Formats: sequence, structure tokens, C-alpha cells
Amino acid sequence: MVLKAEYITKELSGRQDADVTGILAVQGAFAEHAAMLDRLRAPWRLLRSSEDWDDSITRVILPGGESTTQGRLLRSSGLSDPIAAHIALGRPVLGTCAGMILLAERLENDDSVYFGALHATVRRNAYGRQLGSFSATGSFGDITDMPLVFIRGPYVVDVGPDVTVETRVDGHPVGLRQGSILATAFHPELTSDTRIHELFLSL
Repeated sequence: MVLKAEYITKELSGRQDADVTGILAVQGAFAEHAAMLDRLRAPWRLLRSSEDWDDSITRVILPGGESTTQGRLLRSSGLSDPIAAHIALGRPVLGTCAGMILLAERLENDDSVYFGALHATVRRNAYGRQLGSFSATGSFGDITDMPLVFIRGPYVVDVGPDVTVETRVDGHPVGLRQGSILATAFHPELTSDTRIHELFLSL
């Protein structure tokens, strides 16, 4: 993906808020992430078009949903370029479920590549329609005894050397970290546990 320099060098737009988490809101479970950030008293803004983007946004959440639809709407909304530039600058991003798919550099069963920033190969809808919904308990790095909720989660086929596996279920990777990128096949926003979001806000 070619990044437009205008997004990397864009000046402040005059908004007074700062340190805002932008939540992609073109489709999917964006409201649940907003509610989680409300619990943590962290400012957020829904991103529906490029007009919602400015330099007050220091973090981005890519929520669960339907990745093909999200990918198409990312481009038509004009949000693909500013979010890609944000990631390229090493700024924090959290991708959950479909968000992990959008971040992956390769999809095993799909020729599409969206941001291509997470050095991992991912398989879309690998668990199928019924088996894709289940719950477990696990860790994410130092965060232990965390509830894990899966809804047709993506399957991590392999990861690159700069990616650390933070969470496993039955020995298989379901939570990844690459620098300031956090990616989960599960939905932390669908639980009452705020610790993943707290970690994200600390980056």
C-alpha cells in the first residue's frame, strides 16, 4: 500500500481534544469498544469517513465484524490511507477478530490484503459458523485468567520472527503482539475485563 504523505505530515485541525482513540465504525462491533473505553474514561471518536480523522487520534481500534465489508468500506470512506499511515509510523493499533484479518500481511484463503502490517498469515472464518462461537480462559502476556470470547474467529497459520504469541488456546496462537500492534482472534470488548484495553491505552 502506498501511503500518502499528506496524512503523515498533516497539521493539527484545530480540535481541542488530544490523545483520542479512533474506532473504525464502518461496520462491526465498534460500540462495544467505545463502551469499554468509557469505562476507562478514555476519549474516543468513531471513524466513519476521512473527515473524522485528525492528529488528535493517537490510537486506532479495528473491531470485529465482516472483514470483506470493512475492507471495502475502508477504501470508499477514505479511511484506509490515514489509518495505514498511522500504523506505518508505529502508533498503537488494536485489531480484534476481523481487525486481525485487516492487519495481517497474508490471508491463506483470500487474495485480499488490507493493511498488511502484522507479520502473520491468517485464515478467515477458519472455525466455521457453529464452532466459531465459544469461550475459553487464557492469558495475554502478563495478563492472566482472562475470559476469551470467540465468534467465528480467524485462525493464525504462522507468524514472523518479530511477532510474539501472547495468547494460546489448545496450544494455538489467538493473541499476537508486534511492537505497538495488538491483534486478537477473540473479542475482549465483549467481556467485563478491561485489561486488554488498559494495556492498549498504555502503549
